[in-house]
Amino acid sequence: MSLFNAFMALSGAYDADVRRDEPLSRRTSLRVGGPAALSCCAHSYPALARVLDTLRREGVPTAVLGKGSNVLVSDDGYEGCIVSLGREFSRIVVDVERGTVSAGAGVQLAKVVNAAYQSGLSGLEDLAGIPGTVGGAVVMDAGSRHHWIGAAVRAVVCAKPGEGLVRHEGPDIDWGYRRTSIPADETVLEVELSLAPSTKAQVARAMDRRLAVRKGKVPMGVPSTGEVFMDPPDLSASRLLADAGLRGARSGGALVSRLDPGYIVNDRQARAVDVLALMHHMQETVEEAKGVRLKPQVKFLGFQS
Repeated sequence: MSLFNAFMALSGAYDADVRRDEPLSRRTSLRVGGPAALSCCAHSYPALARVLDTLRREGVPTAVLGKGSNVLVSDDGYEGCIVSLGREFSRIVVDVERGTVSAGAGVQLAKVVNAAYQSGLSGLEDLAGIPGTVGGAVVMDAGSRHHWIGAAVRAVVCAKPGEGLVRHEGPDIDWGYRRTSIPADETVLEVELSLAPSTKAQVARAMDRRLAVRKGKVPMGVPSTGEVFMDPPDLSASRLLADAGLRGARSGGALVSRLDPGYIVNDRQARAVDVLALMHHMQETVEEAKGVRLKPQVKFLGFQS
């Protein structure tokens, strides 16, 4: 691995911004973690292709990072390159007659939901209030307990190593709970969503209902994770954590939310080790009390496997 060679090659890359030692604590919703050895924001398809080819050639570990809404970065940082998607991946195109919304993977999910609402198109209401980008939402098949973004996906365009752009038709993708069959080595670039005609008033009512539910659960105005653990089959992770008495549990600066114990809050300048220790405590307590081992929904970056 040659970080120096990669940095030198990418520093001259057209339409890409390259930095060294960028603090990742400001790139995640939890606001913890050390620096990335390299970070690169590509603003066009050709720039992204050059960036990914260079990193692969130099053997530099690479991770694509959007808004970091449910990512835990090691206190030691990430000894690789964080890639983010810039201008060309931040576009939204609405076709009301076809009932479609096309969005770059770097677009905030909230902007896509709002674009559908403004156009009187229904199908994304259950995504209202979910943070992060469209690309991250597709990779994780984000949504509510009963409705996911995958149900609305018509097609996904990805960058495939060694092949360039590939298109996956929505029905051909295996959508599952917080996962898809899109290969892990592919980078989601654009998503086309197929929606149903409705009215702004009807869409607004459905969005308001969803937002009301989220406001009763999600910690507002403080650095926090998204939902930390996946729901076991036919069970609720939040309910299991609440029944195990974990509201307000703490490890260092990391605190289990008293509003909904499915979330962890950065309460007192938490470190990643605090969050990790608290997650282990939550898992062990629930397993001892309920006989269920919770699986993390949080994505880990920079930790030794």
